Amino acid sequence: MNLIQTLEQEEINRLGKKIPDFMPGDTVIVSVNVVEGSRKRVQAYEGVVIAKRNRGLNSGFTVRKISSGEGVERTFQTYSPLIAGIEVKRRGDVRRAKLYYLRERSGRSARIKEKLPGKSSAAAAQ
Repeated sequence: MNLIQTLEQEEINRLGKKIPDFMPGDTVIVSVNVVEGSRKRVQAYEGVVIAKRNRGLNSGFTVRKISSGEGVERTFQTYSPLIAGIEVKRRGDVRRAKLYYLRERSGRSARIKEKLPGKSSAAAAQ
């Protein structure tokens, strides 16, 4: 590892954020710290991860949800202090890294199959 990668890894460890392992196609709930005037509150943003960018400290991901019949996408920086937490609600079974094709789809055609645990992981759990 070169010097910059080492420094970035130290910074990630210093932040101490517990980021769950999620992939494009997964449905996640992102808890975002929102500041309104002098008040600070946590807002939940739930949607499907359509893209993930792994760049160490500069990692990010894009979440898409349908709000009032309109598609809304929001990009988050993984290690941002504005993110209070990330929770994986459902695992999606997709074959692509970027799910931009979901932008043109709506309703049933935009649905993503759920990834069910395989036999090997079920046997290991017992």
